[in-house]
Amino acid sequence: MPPEAITDVPPYLREELPVPVRAADLLERLTPDERLALLHQHAPAVDRLGLAPFRTGTEALHGVSWLGTATVFPQPVGLAATWDPELLRRVGEAVGTEVRAKHAADATVSLNVWAPVVNPLRHPRWGRNEEGFSEDPHVTAWLASAYGRGLRGDHPRVWRTVPTLKHLLAYSSETDRAVTSSHVPLRLLHEWELPAFRGPLADGTAGAVMPGYNLTNGRPNHVARGLLDEMRSWTDGSIAVVSDAAAPTNLVVGERYFPDHVASHAASLRAGVDSFTDNDADPHLTLERLRVALEQGLISQDDVDRAALRVLELRLRTGELDVADDPWSGVGPDALDLPAHRALAREAVARSVVVLRNDPAGTGAPVLPLPAAPARVAVVGPLADRVLHDWYSGTPPYTTSVAAAVAARYPDAEVTVADGSDRVALRSTTTGAYLEVGDDPAVVTASSATAGASAHLDVTDWGDGVLTLRSVATGRLLSGASWIVSADADRVGGWVVQESFRRHLHGDGTWSLQHVASGRWLRVQHGSGLLVAEASGPDGAERFVWRTVRAGHEAVAQAACDADAVLVVVGNDPHLAGRETEDRPHLALPSAAEEVWRAARDVSERAALVVMSSYPYVLGPATHDAAAVVWSSHGGQELGPGLVDVLSGDAEPSGRLAQSWPAAEDQVGPLLEYDVQRAGATYRYADREPAFAFGHGLTYSRVTYASVGLDRGSVDAPAAWSARAVPDAGRVVARVVVHNGGDRPAEELVQLYALAPAGLPVPAPRRVLVAHARVRLDVGERREVTLAVDLARLAVWDVTATPADDRLADLLAGADPDLHVGAFRVQGATYVLAAGPSSAELPVRATLRVDGVDPAPRHGPGLRLLAHAFSAYDGVVTAERTAEAGWAVDVAPGRRDGWVAFDRVDLTGVGTVVLDVARTGPGAARPVQVEVRASGTDDAWVALAVVEPGQVAGNDGDTPVRHRWHEVAGGVDGPPARQADGPAHGRAEAHDVRVVVPAGVRLGAVRFAGTASDG
Repeated sequence: MPPEAITDVPPYLREELPVPVRAADLLERLTPDERLALLHQHAPAVDRLGLAPFRTGTEALHGVSWLGTATVFPQPVGLAATWDPELLRRVGEAVGTEVRAKHAADATVSLNVWAPVVNPLRHPRWGRNEEGFSEDPHVTAWLASAYGRGLRGDHPRVWRTVPTLKHLLAYSSETDRAVTSSHVPLRLLHEWELPAFRGPLADGTAGAVMPGYNLTNGRPNHVARGLLDEMRSWTDGSIAVVSDAAAPTNLVVGERYFPDHVASHAASLRAGVDSFTDNDADPHLTLERLRVALEQGLISQDDVDRAALRVLELRLRTGELDVADDPWSGVGPDALDLPAHRALAREAVARSVVVLRNDPAGTGAPVLPLPAAPARVAVVGPLADRVLHDWYSGTPPYTTSVAAAVAARYPDAEVTVADGSDRVALRSTTTGAYLEVGDDPAVVTASSATAGASAHLDVTDWGDGVLTLRSVATGRLLSGASWIVSADADRVGGWVVQESFRRHLHGDGTWSLQHVASGRWLRVQHGSGLLVAEASGPDGAERFVWRTVRAGHEAVAQAACDADAVLVVVGNDPHLAGRETEDRPHLALPSAAEEVWRAARDVSERAALVVMSSYPYVLGPATHDAAAVVWSSHGGQELGPGLVDVLSGDAEPSGRLAQSWPAAEDQVGPLLEYDVQRAGATYRYADREPAFAFGHGLTYSRVTYASVGLDRGSVDAPAAWSARAVPDAGRVVARVVVHNGGDRPAEELVQLYALAPAGLPVPAPRRVLVAHARVRLDVGERREVTLAVDLARLAVWDVTATPADDRLADLLAGADPDLHVGAFRVQGATYVLAAGPSSAELPVRATLRVDGVDPAPRHGPGLRLLAHAFSAYDGVVTAERTAEAGWAVDVAPGRRDGWVAFDRVDLTGVGTVVLDVARTGPGAARPVQVEVRASGTDDAWVALAVVEPGQVAGNDGDTPVRHRWHEVAGGVDGPPARQADGPAHGRAEAHDVRVVVPAGVRLGAVRFAGTASDG
């Protein structure tokens, strides 16, 4: 284009200009109504400017979902087990390409993808465990960045797709997920939750964020302005915030956090939500509520413009208005199910398989790999010949099961399959006939006079009484999607599963069946004999005589007997007993699966237990004698071939757990306890070793660790830094010597952990992964592996520290002051750097002395301590101060009182304590007692002051209590005796102050003054 022609092109169409410049120009050309219309998920076209209809959100968690045929890769929890960012980048690239292919075929397919999920895997009972990567937030960020880089592409301006990180913040439970508040103390917020999001945002691989349904520290994530502002501060680029589905409505309907939808929508927009995913494709209600908010002055046109601008920037990143320089324009509808994608899917499965155990059995030889030329192979268990989908799986072009892959790998072997299901016939006591499926699979009738083939049903027990029933005649599952029960379902699936039932035993030995989704019970209609789901209870349900035609365990034993190799394939169906909207009831392997294992083990010493699941299990005593245990996530279309590549030894085992497998149910802490330190959860804080540790995975060889050495034995602690700073804290280089003493090559994940000493002023995690590297070792090879340790990984968040940074004012400009109380600090101490193959097996160690100085005591008179910035607590939770800003502490539900403590407070000259409190319940509150303990003397608490809340206004039934804050003061009798100087702290006058709060009173802050009159 000649230079003079460029001036005729409006800036928003000039592809060489930066996206922010183009978006700003485009915004100026839109009318106020057009700008507002951009704020719903489904935005209309603006033809005069060349803007097509647009919507946010294509699901791309491990393949393109819900849009027809697409390559299906392993679940994210499986991809994480590869510990291979380059592989994840290639998977993301393939998924992004297939999103582009779908978009080329249908322009309404969004190039804004809702992936990856970066919530750390805090608790293995979380129903959505399959969607996350790791229990370590830094590993999560590292892998999410790799997958996001593939989705995004490397073009400097036009993105292949725009990834969206899910779900900000502290979301890893489905139980009452839209109304529960996750209590996350400041320390864990900075050390645990935020780093998983920061990585992909800081390195530019994500362009959007989705808040979680839950509340964090008392405030819904969709109005958590401080958190949204914080995550936006980590990147120079624009970050759009898209709401989760129906979350704006839930602020009123479920959470009852706002009195009406106008107030809730206005608060969401002010907080930083840019796109409202609500009311499906109909934007009418959303836009009407925002218009009323504008009229009432709850939001301004600037608020609308700010959000609209971010949506436009997201859209321009996809190349929506680019013609000449769109690097992805050549991706057509045929870029699906490419041979390279099939090969990559198989590679991803093989790389993700984890060999958990492979102990010698019988002859002393390991069970795995399988024999080179077996005559008979038995593949048994409910997942032996099935490839299952999860909610976010796409539609694979094909699937290959484990049994099919074994048959293909060993064409000369006899492969026998038994899924362990009981084959039954159900005789109706009403009609005297058996249930059968005839020519029309849409109906099931009690019409067969005999228990012949048409009456046979295969019953699979998935645990906790949940069953699926498959017609042998049609191969289809019984479904209660309609009140007339059919036998036409290919698989278990759907947002509401229609293919699961529960069995109820009556006193006379007959059985009744309940359809789980509807809660209705099955009965047989008089006259028609139709099986319908319409009875309200077991008394009105049909009673069946349950006749076992073939016992599943007998079939398993028959298949396994005398086989040269036996694979027992068990696990979960990702739509049952743990999925989105449903947490797992427990961690145990279903008893029916254990019995399948027992049946095979009883006849074969060569049986290998293959667990295929979306999450860890606690493997009970029944499986303790399994000589070989292998885990795979649900791997998608190439599940069978990829798994068999490893089982056969064609591929060396390289998968390693990115999430621990506990040894007992109580090791993981309560499901809703988000303070992972207090719960003793994950490898960082657990005080008991799991069954299979974080980082664990075996090779088929024998790798040993010879030594670890450091390039220096001592370092100076870096100065404290702000959460917004990116410090160069320095490096220590570790050299780990490993040796492959086996007779096969080995893929080893060399891991290095920092072990902090006990008794530090700020308790540190017991261990933290600080470096790792993948190496391939040839037979007999001895190698020195170099690992660089960033000293910042030793840091804790210290609420008493102050960042030592000349740029502090700039770093914290616009920051939420309640979020930035304290700083990251590396504490002076002697740390152990230990190397090994997992967090629980660290055979070689070196020590590193870090020289540092603790912060000085905080001077009392004039000191104001925010209540949520405590150093210790019990019986309280962090709560919101107002609907949209600030934090406080509230007594935990069910507790009579609770306390918060603040360390290193110099009480010299303090004469008055002033508390910032609000009444949260009716009636007279008990006094608030302020106690103090002299640090380093004894553990006894003595009263410092007693503060009467008096006539502090409480909840009148209409006004939220969080808006009514008052200061109340009490005189101080005098602090305890001064602490003597000592080597631990080296300073006098350092006390710990504890405030005991009764139920019904919320504490916002504690202030110390010189005398009563100063209060």
